[in-house]
Amino acid sequence: MCARIVGGTRDADDATQNAMISIVRSLDRFDGRAAFSTWAYRIATNAALDELRRRTRRPNLQLVDEESGDTLEPTDPLSHRQVDAVVDRMAIDDALASLPADFRAAVVLCDVSGLGYAEIADVLAVPLGTVKSRIARGRAILVEMLGNHSSPGDVQSPSGHE
Repeated sequence: MCARIVGGTRDADDATQNAMISIVRSLDRFDGRAAFSTWAYRIATNAALDELRRRTRRPNLQLVDEESGDTLEPTDPLSHRQVDAVVDRMAIDDALASLPADFRAAVVLCDVSGLGYAEIADVLAVPLGTVKSRIARGRAILVEMLGNHSSPGDVQSPSGHE
């Protein structure tokens, strides 16, 4: 996960190592309010974000174009987008965690796992209409929590289900 956030570099190795150290040092503070994997994921995400921030503060080597003499920028011009994307994902995860469990399960099964409404009805052992209602209401709550001013009908699942 750190490699996906930071990129497949030595920085990702550093972030992974820092995450593992933090997890081990913080085990006694794990309170069980979330799944262990969620807790570890949060620590690793924060370690990766910290590493991206460190990368931007490091002194950069100056690369000079031999022909023009212009100084070239060796840093990754997309690193700020990576940080923004991870921060957005963390906000979505927090919003999902605050949804009522029935809505959260339906939204996650649809929008994260990509299951169809009929499959979700089978998994949750509820009628198809209940699945549709829970997904619509859950998405509407998410839109409100995340500050998106589009109407709930504008929210489309990545799986293409409506």
